[in-house]
Amino acid sequence: MRQHDTRTGRDLKLEGGRQSAGAVSLKEIIGLEGVELGADGKTVSYTQFLLPTNAFGTRRNTIDSTSSFSQFRNLSHRSLSIGRTSSTQGSLDTGSDLGDFMDYDPNLLDDPQWPCGKHKRVLIFPSYMTTVIDYVKPSDLKKDMNETFKEKFPHIKLTLSKIRSLKREMRKLAQEDCGFEEPTVAMAFVYFEKLALKGKLNKQNRKLCAGACVLLAAKIGSDLKKHEVKHLIDKLEEKFRLNRRELIAFEFPVLVALEFALHLPEHEVMPHYRRLIQSS
Repeated sequence: MRQHDTRTGRDLKLEGGRQSAGAVSLKEIIGLEGVELGADGKTVSYTQFLLPTNAFGTRRNTIDSTSSFSQFRNLSHRSLSIGRTSSTQGSLDTGSDLGDFMDYDPNLLDDPQWPCGKHKRVLIFPSYMTTVIDYVKPSDLKKDMNETFKEKFPHIKLTLSKIRSLKREMRKLAQEDCGFEEPTVAMAFVYFEKLALKGKLNKQNRKLCAGACVLLAAKIGSDLKKHEVKHLIDKLEEKFRLNRRELIAFEFPVLVALEFALHLPEHEVMPHYRRLIQSS
């Protein structure tokens, strides 16, 4: 028995095993845009052209260890030192030309892929990508992370674990001891990471830089009274074991190193703010 479909002008067979209204013939498929037959008569697959979504989101700031420094060698170093102090901590490192020309990425030093190192295995499939991380001792993982970080950023004189440890101390002091809110801590993180990525930090001045960044962020992000500034300096002096005069004197060189850019755009602060909120 045949029935004529007035909408398409096609004859539809209703008996079981025969063509029904929902069936589509191969000729009709080939007529669609983007579908074609190969030499063997089968439809051509283009799955090999599928890439993971994040394949196009690679950070432009990540620097490979083989990056050339020759393009920057004709540029002068900027030396920032503090007068009227005899302490070995009283100067900012000259940094590196490469660090001065890097665009700041707020997700770079907090990237969760850093601790993985050589212990992770990335499996790439036609339409997605997954990662398998083997169990490893925390000490070995920390060592591998710092070695990988040093290879990628040879101009940074502090290890990644030390930078993260200082940030935890900054947060604890600012929030728990002084009662500052997350936006102020996020601004201090941005200042500190910019100094680190520019190569301005070393083992001698790291705590002075961290304290100065907290002090600057508190002044910019909060309406501090005189006694509140004094309380903050007292806490920085106590927790970071700093000399008060050196800390105050170090504030201006840090400001110069940041190029007086204390008012930060939203896209630099918000990633830190979200992480602080999630971990609180």
